[in-house]
Amino acid sequence: MTESEPTATPPGVPTQAPDEPFEARSDLSDGEWHRMHPLSPIFRGGIFLVVLVGIVIANLRDRLVAIFLPSLLPELPDGGEWNSGDPVDWVLDHGLLLAASLAALGVLVLVVGGFYLSWRFHTFRITDDDVEVRQGILFRSQRRAPLDRVQGVNLTRPLVARLVGLVKLEVVGAGADANVKLEYLSTSSAERVRADILRLASGRQLAEAAGVAPSGAAASGSRARGVSVAVSEGITGLIAGAEGPASEPESVVHIPPGRLIASQVLGGGTVALLVMTGVAIAGGIWGSPWVLLGLIPALLGFGAYWVSQILKSLRYSIAPTRHGLRVTFGLFTTVTEIIPPGRVHAIEVRQSIFWRPFGWWLIKINRLTGRSAGDTATDQFTTVLPVGTRADVERVLRLILPGTRDEEWSLLFDHGILGPRDEDPFSQTPRRAWFIRPLSWRRNGFLVSPHALLLRRGQIWRSLAIFPFARMQSVGLHQGPLDRSLRVASLRPHTVAGPVYGSVAALDRDDALAAFADVTARASAASTADRSHRWAEPDQVPEPTREATS
Repeated sequence: MTESEPTATPPGVPTQAPDEPFEARSDLSDGEWHRMHPLSPIFRGGIFLVVLVGIVIANLRDRLVAIFLPSLLPELPDGGEWNSGDPVDWVLDHGLLLAASLAALGVLVLVVGGFYLSWRFHTFRITDDDVEVRQGILFRSQRRAPLDRVQGVNLTRPLVARLVGLVKLEVVGAGADANVKLEYLSTSSAERVRADILRLASGRQLAEAAGVAPSGAAASGSRARGVSVAVSEGITGLIAGAEGPASEPESVVHIPPGRLIASQVLGGGTVALLVMTGVAIAGGIWGSPWVLLGLIPALLGFGAYWVSQILKSLRYSIAPTRHGLRVTFGLFTTVTEIIPPGRVHAIEVRQSIFWRPFGWWLIKINRLTGRSAGDTATDQFTTVLPVGTRADVERVLRLILPGTRDEEWSLLFDHGILGPRDEDPFSQTPRRAWFIRPLSWRRNGFLVSPHALLLRRGQIWRSLAIFPFARMQSVGLHQGPLDRSLRVASLRPHTVAGPVYGSVAALDRDDALAAFADVTARASAASTADRSHRWAEPDQVPEPTREATS
């Protein structure tokens, strides 16, 4: 390929318009070490403060009540003095006021000093290649996230931090427990830093920050001014309240709260609750009535789970941006995540049997979240549509799979999600192996499409799993003794761990072997030509080989 020949951009990779402005980088993205917001130690050490304040209030509760709510104190006979016996009275009675004041002052100095040192040694820098964070007073640690392996950038706004305009920025890495967190930044600074990180991750370079980079004494003055500005912003936020609304693109999906609440009540956990209720009622009728009391903890647990899931899904929105999908969710703690192109490894559209009369669907994805396996918050980063109609599903899938042609959507939804239909293109379980999948053998099957492997499964809980060839790690065939006697096999694509499980069983042996060879060739060609992880470098996309285009 000569330099004069145009290069093709792979499907799903956004291109940069020729007249797109070359944006200047933020002052925090200049490659130098910077500190977090001055109020960061307060929110990072919030549990310690809550415990400390709780101890003080618990020990001084009687005196506080006497000062602020004297009407709640009982009246003593004969006009006696009500002695609470709190620590303040003990200190005054023993003449230890000076010693107690010095001790309280010492504790206050230690707390303030610890917060200051924590802020002083908690620094970060953003270079053209990495995001690095250093922290720790006695035990130092340093974390680094290569920008060309960034899986996403999340902004988390806890309720209390939102009141003063602070936000936690989390750079999602490509391994377990590989995330780099900037806790905390002002909202405006975090938005600019996130934009810089995504531009660098896309393969673009940033312009210089406004003005000339300071050096020497000028640099010290600039940093001092930066600290003073940050302190001013923090104080202003404390007085003015919540931060101004961030500029967000219009969501392509709008979920009514009533639908969201009903979907949780009619979710898969309802089955377990109904079974437990039936067993408890039967035990109460034919056994001891006290068995029914066991339902109370179960009802409270399910109720708390439903409420937490509803609160997490409120204010949900999903929209395309220049750097990928922008997903926002959460009522009290708001999370905004950007999923760059090429970071979705598998997609699954699911439908519970209770949702079928309403035509509701759920979409989950496999992606690298950079969190540990035991992190309970991982699931919320793999749900891109909590509940939606057919139109909502198509809008979201068009964002996740932008390279899919219009004529393929009917095949994808009618045959893949709703199927089987007449002239079904999916390879299904043969009749001779129907008892392996007695309820879903007519629906159980696969299809090798131009860009992905489609796995259709389930009859009571219907699902369609989509595995893009460019993200597929490998593919395997499995056959046990019973499978060999029936001439069937299981096909399983391998991808990153997540809620989307890639396996379809009881396939005709010859169909599975043909699919194995076809998927292997397509996955190899797609991974060779894929450049979506650096989506703003179209000039470096390799020319497809003859084998890849055949």
